[in-house]
Amino acid sequence: MSSRRSDCSAPVLATLMILASGTAAAALDLETPAGALAANRKVQCSTIDGKPITYYWHGNAYSRVPGEPDRQLFKVAGFNVRQCVTTEDPQRGKGYRLLSREVLLYMDPKTGEILRTWQNRWSGETVEVLHVANDPVNSANYEIGRDGKPISWRASTEGDAWWQTITVPLFYSNPLAAGYEKNVGGMYHATEMFNFMGASSDLVDESKDTADVRVGWVRMSDWLPWMQMRGRAGVIYFHTAGLKLDSWDALPDFMKKEVAANYPAYTSPPPADDQRPNETSWTYFKKKVEPATPVRH
Repeated sequence: MSSRRSDCSAPVLATLMILASGTAAAALDLETPAGALAANRKVQCSTIDGKPITYYWHGNAYSRVPGEPDRQLFKVAGFNVRQCVTTEDPQRGKGYRLLSREVLLYMDPKTGEILRTWQNRWSGETVEVLHVANDPVNSANYEIGRDGKPISWRASTEGDAWWQTITVPLFYSNPLAAGYEKNVGGMYHATEMFNFMGASSDLVDESKDTADVRVGWVRMSDWLPWMQMRGRAGVIYFHTAGLKLDSWDALPDFMKKEVAANYPAYTSPPPADDQRPNETSWTYFKKKVEPATPVRH
């Protein structure tokens, strides 16, 4: 769950306001591109280069099929471990790179047990579960946005509270289209929705390198490829909430145990010089599962 697809020119926050204990503290000027960039970085990670930051979230996943009631398919829990490093671009000015990797686990909706197999209630097949293990999930933000204009920092505020909403519609050729007909259809169609919220005083206080943030993540997409739905009508949607943790060690024990057993590299973010292309659930599936139908060239 990362807001990697958004640029800090997306709607966010405005206004500065802080007094730490009756005395004024140095504050970011959110009316400037530099202040907007610094505030966005405090939400996403830390203003200290190389400092690891972990987000954790959990919730549920549901099916939506025409003519059927929505059904809970899974409980889900995930985390993203990240760091930021300062960078600069000749055209877009000062900025930072966010380097991260993330895990999302699918669990039994009644027991909470991490699933290894799952019975498809529509086809009757028992299929192997492939949890999300995206590495890397990287992005970059600068004082000049992709549109060539200086970034701004806007969001809803009330008193000392701020909140930001980002909606990302996605529609493009599915990387699994050829050879994976039993797993997916021809196009990838999804929407990701993020909510971030916190205290304005915490955000703009320059004595703090990171902000205390609560997060919501909703995702609506085509069926997961490992479900083997063969293009069946319907979608899967996720509804989750979480927060920025004090450290990776603050993750629940079941998550740390699973990482130790199957994802040992995910205790820390990718290195600062990581230049690999981003991973998604679909590209990860393609690496792990051979196509059922031979691809003709």
